[in-house]
Amino acid sequence: MSFGPPAARSGTVLGEAYCRHVGGWDIVISDNTAESDLADLRGALLEYNFSTTGYRDGRDLSCFLRDDAGRLVAGIEGFTWGGYARIDLLWVDAPLRGTGLGRALLTAAEDEARRRGCTTMVLDTHSFQAPEFYPPLGYAKVGEFMEAPAGHTQVMFQKRL
Repeated sequence: MSFGPPAARSGTVLGEAYCRHVGGWDIVISDNTAESDLADLRGALLEYNFSTTGYRDGRDLSCFLRDDAGRLVAGIEGFTWGGYARIDLLWVDAPLRGTGLGRALLTAAEDEARRRGCTTMVLDTHSFQAPEFYPPLGYAKVGEFMEAPAGHTQVMFQKRL
């Protein structure tokens, strides 16, 4: 994806999509992703990863908690693969924050990751979310991206399981 105003790029802007012709290919960057395209891309990358590393043990690692009305109140989503686990999403509804629910979800995910043979867990959060939540649970800050999004940082954590 190119950043900067359309006039600064060599190509054309078509509605919300940026289009450029390179080496016989029309490169169109869009904010409308078809689920089938995403599935094809994910499948191609996973197959490459599997064939290159030899690890074909990738599995989802998730839990979704809903109230009696079926409304999502908390959840965690990630995966295990090749001896490590990654948490992509962890969220607890505001009225339930501070009750230990987030800690319980993360601990359950860690326990399951260990059961699957994982020795490390990685995750990231933003400076406006809950970076202070993770260090007391044994997570070490291993890096950060500045201005991601603008005015904030994205913080990466890792924990040996």
